[in-house]
Amino acid sequence: MHDPYRNRDFIPDFDAIMAETEARSRSLAARVRMERDLRYGPTPRQCLDLVFPEDPTPGAPLHMFVHGGYWRSGSKEAHTLVAAPVIASGGIAALISYDLMPGTRLAAIVEQVRNAARYLCDIAPAIGADPARFTASGHSAGAHLACLLAAEAPGDASPPDLVPVKGLLLVSGIYDLSDIPESFLKSEIRMTADEAAAWSPLSARHLDGPLRVLAYGSEETAPFHDQAAALDALLSESGQATEIRPEYRLNHLSVVLDLADPQRPLGRRLATMVAGS
Repeated sequence: MHDPYRNRDFIPDFDAIMAETEARSRSLAARVRMERDLRYGPTPRQCLDLVFPEDPTPGAPLHMFVHGGYWRSGSKEAHTLVAAPVIASGGIAALISYDLMPGTRLAAIVEQVRNAARYLCDIAPAIGADPARFTASGHSAGAHLACLLAAEAPGDASPPDLVPVKGLLLVSGIYDLSDIPESFLKSEIRMTADEAAAWSPLSARHLDGPLRVLAYGSEETAPFHDQAAALDALLSESGQATEIRPEYRLNHLSVVLDLADPQRPLGRRLATMVAGS
């Protein structure tokens, strides 16, 4: 029986899509203005890249993308392509990296992503952005982490220091971590049951304010469908603004290519979120 979280088993062209994602990222990086490796924290992976539109205007929208990789892999460099809809709408894009499990525990990773958001809003005026126009997105584990930019989780010992966020585009996220400790990732990240309980968005208190757009590929496995629906229901019950988007004929990897294309439905939705912030 296949583990529904092991996406490689369900995507025949897994390696080809990963290669295309990286190739499109390199191509975009070669033709845009970027500032690379700005440090938001003390360790080497606590850094981010900025991507600027061709003709930036003062007070531009600011958007942060958090990559996936099941908290144990991935990089900002491989996801530069996601900046394309952001800069097409006149926004400044930030692609962040963070430390990885198992060497770094999940609580610390959550805090690093929150620190990155605070750092970006602090430097926003200096880079020509408006911190009041801050939005964020993430894919897979990155969607889990981005979700906690506007939530107080059971693992938070006190109310977290969160920056105001206007919108969150959460793509193929994992919002209930309870299956992860015994999944195929067991030996790779060594997530404990306590960590899973402490940092599951479905157990968190979600803060008022941002629109949460919950997207997933129609060809993804059941957990990604079910958890998006469960989070949508939880948010709706508490009066939060939500939008749920099954993306037609997309899987857990091809959905990133759609997100990164200003001409495709999910890429257009990202551009609209950024422009409307």
